[in-house]
Amino acid sequence: MSEPMRILIVRVGAMGDVLHAMPAVAALRKAVPDAEIGWAIEPKWSPLLRAGEDALPSSPAMPLVDRVHLVATKEWSKKPFSLATLRSVLALRRELRARHYDIAIDLQGSIRSSVIARMSGARRVVGSATTRESQARWLYSQSVGLQRAHVVEQAAEIVSAVLESPVKSAIAPLPIDPAAEQWCHDLLRDRPHGPLVVLAPTAGWGAKEWPAERYRAVAQALAARGCTVLVNASPVGIDAVADLVVAGSNGAASAVACTLPQLTSLLRHTSVLIAGDSGPLHLAAALRVPVVSIFGPTDPVRTGPWGSPSRVLRHATSITDHRRHREPEAGLLQIGVEQVVSAAESLLLLARG
Repeated sequence: MSEPMRILIVRVGAMGDVLHAMPAVAALRKAVPDAEIGWAIEPKWSPLLRAGEDALPSSPAMPLVDRVHLVATKEWSKKPFSLATLRSVLALRRELRARHYDIAIDLQGSIRSSVIARMSGARRVVGSATTRESQARWLYSQSVGLQRAHVVEQAAEIVSAVLESPVKSAIAPLPIDPAAEQWCHDLLRDRPHGPLVVLAPTAGWGAKEWPAERYRAVAQALAARGCTVLVNASPVGIDAVADLVVAGSNGAASAVACTLPQLTSLLRHTSVLIAGDSGPLHLAAALRVPVVSIFGPTDPVRTGPWGSPSRVLRHATSITDHRRHREPEAGLLQIGVEQVVSAAESLLLLARG
């Protein structure tokens, strides 16, 4: 009997990017159910793959992959020439090589991710022919030309090339964390039973962030219609944006500081999420929660919500620009409160059937 195929996925971060890679890996799991699949990922995002270090493969706590390899790239960047970084890199190399991966699939396309894929020792290292850092392709044994527009479908194209057979992106299961589920139960136990709407007002950089005062106005409008409105806030330190949304809302919105497992649990009980192009948006979409997405300088054709009922708002004047400007993009500011409220109401009506 032949040994099961061993496949390493390299997508270390960030949150939305990991979530965009998961449907292709779900398709891979479906196509090759006996394969051992490992994933190299930043520790911060590992709760997207497993609920705790003791999680077992094929369990609700780790439903998608068999192994998780933690890659401390953030720590490496802080001290790139330190002895501690060297030891961490060598330890990761030993860990990866101990699994004897046959194929490494780089779904990130950076120099760092391609190095990680190559140092796994896999015979085949596969990635996109159009990486964001062109030098990454030098380390591939196979580069895949991409035809699709959305990053979810592009990842599926790479997996299809690996299997030499077309696969279709599939809904990926996310871990269930019992402690986070209990936290969510306690949070919602005494709240009104109207539709739960979660606002996620922050994004990776300022140009993608719709103004906090507009989120506040949306919260007031939806609360007046009987919704419970919660604002996703950082679990660490002061969240100035969440505080701005809540302040002056006359009780229409409450901030909730969530870890990643807690946010996952909260979204499972959410009727609609409203957010810009951000990790929480793509987490909600992965959970098939209806989403209102407010886009500006990033293109929803490429990174829009995938897998859930959605209303995508982007003004015709918005220009795709990935430079990390601090101020909201001009086209983003053309999207009004009434549009967002109307989009949320349409999704709530759809949910009621």
